Amino acid sequence: MSNARLLLAVTLLYVVSGAAVDVPEIGAAAALQTEQAILLDTIRANRKAFVAVNLQLTDEEAKRFWPLYDAYQKEISAIGDRVVAIVADYTTNFRDLADAKAVELMKGYLAAEAERAEVRRKYLPEFAKILPGRAVARFYQIENKMDAVLRYELAGTIPVVDEKRAAPAK
Repeated sequence: MSNARLLLAVTLLYVVSGAAVDVPEIGAAAALQTEQAILLDTIRANRKAFVAVNLQLTDEEAKRFWPLYDAYQKEISAIGDRVVAIVADYTTNFRDLADAKAVELMKGYLAAEAERAEVRRKYLPEFAKILPGRAVARFYQIENKMDAVLRYELAGTIPVVDEKRAAPAK
């Protein structure tokens, strides 16, 4: 790994690892949501640079790749924003989460994940028109690795449902 790649990888991991927080206490849900928003903004801001360093596109490839990448990221980010809203809803209400609300949140999350996979599938042939197959595979691997780091850190901020603690009757 070149020094530039290593530096970007370490920077990304440092930024992401600094965002981990403990399970929120009562009244800390807003702070947790702010922390998650900062994490997402930081990742999004550095994502393109990380892809650029790791793909090492020719000038011709770059001219065709980046507009497509921007369109792809716009769609992926919109889905990510929906997931963030679901997580925010959950972290705000997890202590008094009714069964129906828990299932509703999970359905929303799974729908967003299915849409994310569909967007990736949709763009695959478009990226393959611009880049050699190995470069396309590398791009998707880079995306998956960044997403894995983000999901790992985000998972550390999301409290797990206490199944023994029933929501109050309404």
